[in-house]
Amino acid sequence: MALDRKPAPNDLSAFWMPFTSNRQFKSNPRMFVGAKDMHYTTADGRQVLDGTAGLWCCNAGHCRPKINEAIARQAAEMDYAPAFQMGHPAAFELANRVIDIAPENMAHMFFTNSGSESVDTALKIALAYHRVRGEGTRTRFIGRERGYHGVGFGGISVGGIVNNRRFFGTALGGVDHLPHTHLPENAFTKGMPEHGANLADELERLVTLHGAENIAAVIVEPMAGSTGVLMPPKGYLEKLRAITAKHGILLIFDEVITGFGRLGAPFAAQKLGVLPDMITCAKGLTNGVIPMGGVLTTAEIHDAFMTGPEHAIELFHGYTYSGNPVACAAGLATLDTYIEEGLLTRAEELAGKWEEALHSLKGLPHVIDIRNMGLVGAVELQPIDGQPGKRAFDAFLKAYDAGILIRVTGDIIALSPPLIVSEAQIDELVGKLAEVLKTLD
Repeated sequence: MALDRKPAPNDLSAFWMPFTSNRQFKSNPRMFVGAKDMHYTTADGRQVLDGTAGLWCCNAGHCRPKINEAIARQAAEMDYAPAFQMGHPAAFELANRVIDIAPENMAHMFFTNSGSESVDTALKIALAYHRVRGEGTRTRFIGRERGYHGVGFGGISVGGIVNNRRFFGTALGGVDHLPHTHLPENAFTKGMPEHGANLADELERLVTLHGAENIAAVIVEPMAGSTGVLMPPKGYLEKLRAITAKHGILLIFDEVITGFGRLGAPFAAQKLGVLPDMITCAKGLTNGVIPMGGVLTTAEIHDAFMTGPEHAIELFHGYTYSGNPVACAAGLATLDTYIEEGLLTRAEELAGKWEEALHSLKGLPHVIDIRNMGLVGAVELQPIDGQPGKRAFDAFLKAYDAGILIRVTGDIIALSPPLIVSEAQIDELVGKLAEVLKTLD
């Protein structure tokens, strides 16, 4: 019997929504019932321009035919194959295809199901790598203040967003944090800011404090996304790379947001010219259609495990759904779409238009900073005294009513439209946001 699908369910109580003000939402729901290319359709039939690529993930837009057809075809042919001690061709093909477009030093890919799993996987690989090389004292991790690395216990430990950590008590021990790079002197910067490269020198202090022989890895987002779009200062990532290499510490780039074209190259590491030892990815890997993530590693890391008897398992880690056939089909079709339509570099082509449009908002009420890179940007608002986050949340609600989808974190509006966005749609998105900002208290 077919399910009775209703555009708006009559009872919202059972679903405990993630990262949502549940009581506010359920008192006045915002329901999407359809999507196509750059727009969502609401339950009341309105079109909403997607200014956030869903949740940083629908880089090729919505309901793309090639991806949908590949999913249906794979599900009909083989729905699932075990990932332990068995394989299927699509997983190997997808890994090869991602490595083909990845930074030159990446050689292998381990499949996960989300960005959070990718981060925890990378941390575990780092620990195990040092252990198999006889450096088992390297158990400490260094993250960064305001960093976001998903919601697993490993990710919230190395992450540095306060509310993501404060409710959950002690997570991983032996974690320290670099200072964030959000400096007031960089306000209204276009692209990478001039000030702040010296903040990477804090890593040397942490190495002196803990001992290099006790530190496994440093993990950072090359561009911090979920905290409100913080660009790396010029020279900052190069310093981190030099310090980690000097002390034998692995450098992990969390590219769950920046991977697959967001900054104008397949990965931020290529755009910014810094090669890490591992890269985590997810989101854009399958255009957000099917959950999937991955960890890219160098040959050196992978090969360190390939010792001992051939029948022995080299890495005691994995997931039931690692390399799921339907997810792999989605990933392959997504890569085809990106490449056929030039989407992995289109953000570079639109960057000038995007920058000009965003910075036209300077001078509007409560706007205290604007920043941008590639096809991502942020508009930071002055908080309301005693009510942090309230002004941006009001902007989010008004933007939805005005027909645009934005994302807010604290009092920062983050924008990251699908890479298929037109120049006219950039004008529409920013123009409507300008009208919203003029109405804020």
